[in-house]
Formats: sequence, C-alpha cells, structure tokens
Amino acid sequence: MPRALVTGGAGFLGSHLCDRLLAEGYEVVAFDNLLTGSTDNLAHLLDEPRFRYVNYDVTEYLYLDGPLDLVYHMASPASPVDFPTKPIQILKVNGIGTHRALGLARAKGAKFLIASTSEVYGDPLVHPQTEEYWGNVNPIGTRGVYDEAKRYGEAMTMAYRRFHGVDTKIVRIFNTYGPRMRLNDGRVVPNFVGQALRGDPITVYGTGTQTRSFCYVSDLLDGIFKLSVTDKSVSGPVNIGNPTERTMLEFAQEIKRLTGSASEIVYEPLPTADDPKQRRPDITKARELLGWEPKISLEDGLKETINYFKGKLTETAKSS
Repeated sequence: MPRALVTGGAGFLGSHLCDRLLAEGYEVVAFDNLLTGSTDNLAHLLDEPRFRYVNYDVTEYLYLDGPLDLVYHMASPASPVDFPTKPIQILKVNGIGTHRALGLARAKGAKFLIASTSEVYGDPLVHPQTEEYWGNVNPIGTRGVYDEAKRYGEAMTMAYRRFHGVDTKIVRIFNTYGPRMRLNDGRVVPNFVGQALRGDPITVYGTGTQTRSFCYVSDLLDGIFKLSVTDKSVSGPVNIGNPTERTMLEFAQEIKRLTGSASEIVYEPLPTADDPKQRRPDITKARELLGWEPKISLEDGLKETINYFKGKLTETAKSS
C-alpha cells in the first residue's frame, strides 16, 4: 500500500488529512512536536495498524525508515495569535522544516506537497486573488513572520522542483474551519463561536466590512488530496478555498443565529495595520485541473463546528 508522511499531523488540518489518507488506503506516519497540535486530534487513530504518530520536530534532522510515496508538509502555527508569541518557530518550520521535508522527499523519491496560504497575498490589491498575483506583504510587520515564511517555503519548493527534479505541489489554503480547531485559536470562527456559546460579546474588528471566504475542512482536504495525486503537470501554486465572500459582520450575525445566542456584537480596533481587508480565492485553476470546488454549505459546516465547540466547552467546564 502507498505510504505517506504528514508533518504537523496532530494539528487541525494535519489530523483531518491523516483521516483522509487512511480512508484512501494509505499507510500514514504523522510527525508533530505539539507546539500547537494535540494528540487529542489523533486519539481515534492510535489503534489503527496503518497509522503511526511520532513526536518529532521537523526542523531537526529528518529521517524515516522504509519506503515513502508522499510527503505532506503541513507543520506550522497558523493563527494570528501565534505570530507575536511563536515568531522564531514559525520562521524555522517554514524555512528549515520545509528544507528538511523536501530533502526527505528527494531521498525517498516521493512526491511532495507544501501547505502554503492565502497570506502570501498579504493585504491584496487584486480581488479576487489569482495564483498569478504576487501579493502585497509587509515583510517586517507582525504578520510578516508567517507571510514571508510561507513565501520562502514556496520558493524553496520550486527550487527543489527545478534543480533536483522533485515532484512538488503547492496548495494555497484560504480560510478553513471545522472540528479540531483550537478554542483559543484566535481566528474568527473559534472566536465568534466561543463567544456566542459562552454568552460573551462577539468582537468584530474594525467596521466589520472586511471580508473572508470560509471553506469547510472536508472540502479543503478533498482539494488537497486531489492536487497531491493528480497526474497532470501542476508546477505552480493552486488556490483551494471557498469563493463565497462574506463580511465579518454578516458572519457574526450568522453565528448568533445558528447558536441561538443572545450575545451582543461589539466593535474593537483592528489588531494590526496589515490585517487584510478582502480575501477571496479565484479557484478557476482548481476547477480546471482537479475538477474541484467546495460542496458543504456554510450553515451545514458551521453546525458541525458549533457542535464540536459545545463538546469542548463542556469538557473544559467539567475539568475546572
């Protein structure tokens, strides 16, 4: 059976990717140092004979015995709350870690996929964002440790493709949500849902007119898997995300409705000057190359996510 390595395998996206690969008949090894991941995300897999978890820092020397067909480099803190608290780790995992993972893929003759991000577009001056847009990024701002680290990771990936002939893919991930996100993640979905479920004020930053596009995790993983295994030649990045755009105020109102919360919506200043005002993917390339587009409605995805967070809040209340 084919064998895959998932770095960051105990994280939100990494753990869902492990599920998808196992369902596709793969043997899966997950590496994670648990900086932001959790073994709770993998607890349901620990008795699966085709799965192995290893507590491992991928910025160290990277080795795995036996054959390997695919390397998915998913490891990296990805939330804005991590940017000021884990800046060096973010730079290292996307720089040194990408280099290590690419070196392993080359040594094993494996295909390689790197999880990049819509953050490479920065605060975009082009809307929606196509893969050909080079971005508008502040390299020395608070967000720069993540934005520029991902841009460097893409450059490293392309260098290994051109110079060493490694079969590489780059996925640019837009806002994704679903079960297994951290309660204290700091991103809009856990923020709004957590506040609504606790009855706290729902904090909308700025005027609430800034936009995001939300993709449910199973849709995203379907796109990632299809990109990783396609036989078509895909040299550059591919956007995977939901092209339906919503303002933050509209999103807060939807969360209130679905949770039945009495929370009031309050406004606070934008957290950073570089916070993107608009974010929406152009997914033409994903449609044409992969036959992919999202299927899960925002309402259905949010219902699953809200139920997950309800369970987590109940666990927290019982343990306190």
